[in-house]
Amino acid sequence: MFTEPHIKGERRGWIEVICGSMFSGKTEELIRRLKRAKIANMRVEIFKPAMDNRYHENEIVSHDENSILSTPVENAGAILSPARNVDVVGIDEAQFFDDEISTVCNQLALQGIRVIVAGLDMDYSGRPFGQMPNLLAAAEYITKLHAICVRCGNIANYSYRKTAHEAQVVIGERDIYEPRCRYCYNLEE
Repeated sequence: MFTEPHIKGERRGWIEVICGSMFSGKTEELIRRLKRAKIANMRVEIFKPAMDNRYHENEIVSHDENSILSTPVENAGAILSPARNVDVVGIDEAQFFDDEISTVCNQLALQGIRVIVAGLDMDYSGRPFGQMPNLLAAAEYITKLHAICVRCGNIANYSYRKTAHEAQVVIGERDIYEPRCRYCYNLEE
């Protein structure tokens, strides 16, 4: 537990969460913030779950094909050691991490690190996804992004799964998912 008293002028960390549906620009926004931190000569480490190798094994890549080098890790605890002595930590696809991701992000923030986390806030069934609710509750800053509904053109905040898979985690792209608004998501097919 953090026991040191606050000293005026000391470096203080925080947690920023970027959330929304698939195709809303979460990874794009994460990459933008991390590149800006690098331009400011900040020390940056970036992580993603090893299971997400849709586009590249060692990069996070947006749907618009912007990318930045990252370290794939098997679990949240593996982030702590390489994240020592940095200014900013970026974490993509946070919903895929184990239950320790919230604890890890809080530990990093207490060490004075800016932690930027991106992930789906809801799964394909419209339920909170993984540890995202805990990250949202602990975050100092939250950015909710929206896609465009492919059915009607309104803002979309649901990731509609077009296949019959029932597992919560099915990694895919536009072949499996599409963004929908609340109304179109709830239409009987």
